[in-house]
Amino acid sequence: MTEPAIDAAPTPDTGRVQLALNVDDLDVAVAFYSKLLGTGPAKLRPGYANFAVAAPPLKLVLLENPGKGGTLNHLGVEVPSTEEVHAEIGRLTGEGLFTDEELGTTCCFATQDKVWVTGPGGERWEVYTVLADSPTFGASPQTLVDAGQATHGVCCGTASATDAAEGVGFEPTNCLHS
Repeated sequence: MTEPAIDAAPTPDTGRVQLALNVDDLDVAVAFYSKLLGTGPAKLRPGYANFAVAAPPLKLVLLENPGKGGTLNHLGVEVPSTEEVHAEIGRLTGEGLFTDEELGTTCCFATQDKVWVTGPGGERWEVYTVLADSPTFGASPQTLVDAGQATHGVCCGTASATDAAEGVGFEPTNCLHS
C-alpha cells in the first residue's frame, strides 16, 4: 500500500489544524476523503494515511483501527518550526497545563518535535512540527500513561519502554484515543 507522496500543501506560516481519525478500512476511507477534499493523500503507508490540504489549512490523518472507525484518535496543530513548538511548550506550561514533550521522536512515519496536552474531556492535543520523513511508523514516550495521567494510549505506541527499545508493539492500531 506504500505509494509515493503527492505534492502536499506546505505547512502555512500560521500553522494548520490536525484531525486524526480512526477508520475501519483504510482503502475505503482514503477513497472517500480523496473525493471529499479534492486531493489524494500526501503520505500513504500500511494502516496510515495523511492529507495535507491547502484550503482550508488541514492535516487529516487516518489510522486504520478496525472496530474503532468513525472515532477521534487525537487532535493537533502543525506549526512550521521547532522554535514554535518550544514557544508553545512555554506558553502551555505558563498556563498551568501538564505538558508531555517529545523532541526528535519518530511517530506516524515522520521525525517530529512535539508537545502533548490533554483536554478536559480526555481528548489528546499535540502541537508539532515535522522534521523529516521516516520509513517506520515509530514510537512515542509513555509519560502520561506511565504517570497514570491518561487512560488511553499515546499516539504511536502503548507498549512499555522495553518493547520500544526492541521495536515491538508499535503499529498504527496502538493509536487509540477514542
